[in-house]
Amino acid sequence: MTVLLESLKSIVGDRGWTTDAIDLEPHLTERRGRLRGEAAIMVSPSTTNQVADIVRACAAEGVSVVPQGGNTGLCGGAIPDDSGEQVLLSLSRMNQVRNIDKEDSSILVEAGCILADVQKAVADSGRFFPLSLSAEGSCQIGGNLSTNAGGINVLRYGTARQQVLGLEVVLADGTVWDGLRTLRKDTAGFDLKQMFIGSEGTLGIITAAALKMWPHPGDTITVLAALDAPAKAVELLARLRDEMGDNVQAFELMSDRCMRFVSRHIPDVRMPFGDDHPWCVLSEVDARGDPEALEHSLLRIFDEGLVEDVVIAKNLAESNELWRLRHSISEAQKPEGANLKHDISVPTGRIADFLEEGDRLLQKMMPNARLVAFGHVGDGNLHYNIAQPVGADGEAFLNEGLALTEAVYDLVASMNGSFSAEHGVGIFKKPYMERYRGGIEITLMRTIKAALDPKNTLNPGKVI
Repeated sequence: MTVLLESLKSIVGDRGWTTDAIDLEPHLTERRGRLRGEAAIMVSPSTTNQVADIVRACAAEGVSVVPQGGNTGLCGGAIPDDSGEQVLLSLSRMNQVRNIDKEDSSILVEAGCILADVQKAVADSGRFFPLSLSAEGSCQIGGNLSTNAGGINVLRYGTARQQVLGLEVVLADGTVWDGLRTLRKDTAGFDLKQMFIGSEGTLGIITAAALKMWPHPGDTITVLAALDAPAKAVELLARLRDEMGDNVQAFELMSDRCMRFVSRHIPDVRMPFGDDHPWCVLSEVDARGDPEALEHSLLRIFDEGLVEDVVIAKNLAESNELWRLRHSISEAQKPEGANLKHDISVPTGRIADFLEEGDRLLQKMMPNARLVAFGHVGDGNLHYNIAQPVGADGEAFLNEGLALTEAVYDLVASMNGSFSAEHGVGIFKKPYMERYRGGIEITLMRTIKAALDPKNTLNPGKVI
């Protein structure tokens, strides 16, 4: 190992490695503090060739490599194990925008680029990059792609997968696959890039990506609607899409408890409604075609009784205030104690059924626990989180909650949904892969893993 470490140091130079405990600590701990690993060294290459040399050197010694982006994931997929023998590979220094082509509507970025920086670079060119999530100020595009991140704009633009035109990937033996093509149409064999998107660094390390740039949506209208039931949210979405088409860009469901937690723990927020409502929907609509069409549509919907109240942001500041409510929910949960977090998806038409059945499960198994449900109704993705009862012991609650988590995932499976909709599998959800994706599906995954990484040195122990 000593010889390998010296070799790695020489590859990345003096600024590209650390074994210092203080420097390493933020990279060894999962975001919520539920998992901690150890690493022999953290290397931070600045070029694809350096990544390839690192992987090649580690492969020759049979030493595992754990790639890490912004370490904002919630499933432990970027954390090394506790052996202290794995090499942590940070992509943070690979943060250059290599090219922007306005005529081709594409941008070429390195994997360590912060998502917000990608958004800004695209915006500065007069285009729009739709991938947007709460951690966009610190998460990196390589990590977004490796987990196939979703975010608030999936309804109109799709997940991270739909933003990718091409990839550059370092394989398990140090070979570099240059697939940085920006073609929209290419039928020459397998679409290889799709294997690496969502594979969480287990098949190869994404070092750069060619991404789509979209036309700027122009002026958008932000709307917060109060509802008395989740079924009304699904109906409202259908109505808005019928009348506004693909101009409905985001559609976020939030329970009353979400709003109360935000009001209690996030400073300087203003609750938009004078009265409490069981559910709210926050929607963003492209108003470029007809700014008055949405208001007329909402007025008709309100008169019909589908919504109980509506707030329409009059300017960007008001829009930002409304979106701050949504983006603060995760932070507002922390002071309430331990949480069982379920990042699930079901067909959009089954969301109300899932919440109704979930309520019955919760009352039966943990009647004093508190449901914190929110998510992207437009794509069927819910963050079905359950906060510990007031005054309960957090560790005991998490241990007791394992049975409830399985029951929730069983319910999701019965509705042809997914137990992992947005945050990946990592370590925390790996035990459920066999249960819900067993048989031929997981056999195929293992076959691909064995073909691309026969020595199991790329992020071992994750996903499968």
